[in-house]
Amino acid sequence: MHTNFLTIMNQDRIQQLLQFVQEEPGEPFNVYALGMEYLAENPAQAQHYFERLLTDHPQYLPTYYHAAQLYVDLGNRPKAAELYDFGLMLAKQQGDQKTFDELNRAYRNFKDDEEEL
Repeated sequence: MHTNFLTIMNQDRIQQLLQFVQEEPGEPFNVYALGMEYLAENPAQAQHYFERLLTDHPQYLPTYYHAAQLYVDLGNRPKAAELYDFGLMLAKQQGDQKTFDELNRAYRNFKDDEEEL
């Protein structure tokens, strides 16, 4: 029952976010939030929303950390590396040191894992 309750809550949030996207199509946060909602249970759908952000809102910095990790999880390491690189450059351009540090730490872990493969 607990799982069903969480699924219903998740579906309610998704429906609300879909409505927000329809009402404010130019607002990247709503698309990002949809990607995050789908991340754990439906990675393909999360990928769809992250790709939409990367295409329609390439300057939206929060996308890069989670999209890169998703591509790692999907086994597409070249795409993950590309996203980490671009996200780091973008964070530096935007002067966002906290996000730069988070991306850099994740990228170093990614590279360390690559060396172990």
